[in-house]
Amino acid sequence: MTPTFRFAPSPNGELHLGHALSALDGFSQAQKRGGKFLLRIEDIDTARCREQFVAGIFEDLAWLGATWEQPVLRQSRHFPFYRAMAAKLEAMGLLYPCFATRTEIQSSAQPGAADPDGAPIYPGLHKRLSHAEIADRKAAGQPFALRIDSDRASEAVAEKLNGRALSWREYDPADDAITMQIATPEVWGDAVIVRKDFPASYHLAVVCDDARQDVTHVTRGADLFQATSLQRLLQVLLDLPEPLYAHHRLLMDDTGRKLSKSDADTSLKALRGAGATPEDVRRMAQIV
Repeated sequence: MTPTFRFAPSPNGELHLGHALSALDGFSQAQKRGGKFLLRIEDIDTARCREQFVAGIFEDLAWLGATWEQPVLRQSRHFPFYRAMAAKLEAMGLLYPCFATRTEIQSSAQPGAADPDGAPIYPGLHKRLSHAEIADRKAAGQPFALRIDSDRASEAVAEKLNGRALSWREYDPADDAITMQIATPEVWGDAVIVRKDFPASYHLAVVCDDARQDVTHVTRGADLFQATSLQRLLQVLLDLPEPLYAHHRLLMDDTGRKLSKSDADTSLKALRGAGATPEDVRRMAQIV
């Protein structure tokens, strides 16, 4: 299979140096291996994504010298696909509706119990609702998310793997050495798989898109290392192929905080406007 890499930003802000590192890392690896480099626009959250940021992504990457395969996949145009994938998990009895609000979850969660993203571990408020109560709440128009039953999912995965440990293959881009990482999806608890407002969570959408795009190598920041555990769980449950993973270092500011769009860190557009060159960006991002 042709080595296939991807860069999958969300158009909810302007790209910064951290994005340049991730994009150029994947692009250079694809070139080195004679493979493909894909650009995916993860705009499933239509409330936060903007077309101006989509255009900015194209402009920034082209300025950096990256090229990518066409057409560009946009998640917002494939909602029926995600609904169908979630329906497979529902048919296996692995998802249940959760009507709880964030406030209710926070007030009921165990103090100090948080998932890798810092959100409270779901305390199971609506995990055992009766069919009648679920029907009544839906009939009343109460919004709900679909959460994975982590206990049942773990049992289903153990059966599929014949008792083998759930794991993934982490590779080193420098020499392609592979190490096995044991997955720990339990740290996510009963994670949201289908959001209240959109037909998929990030975790469901990303594994489904990687599979249908034949992605063989996932290169991304170390902040997503723990996410791989939950995503491997979903891959096994849905019988999706397993790519190789590489989690690169993160770029920090002077205080040790990770660069972030939400914190309005200096964008590539601003750097370009100030006269920076792609070579300057590579230097600032410490890309060799």
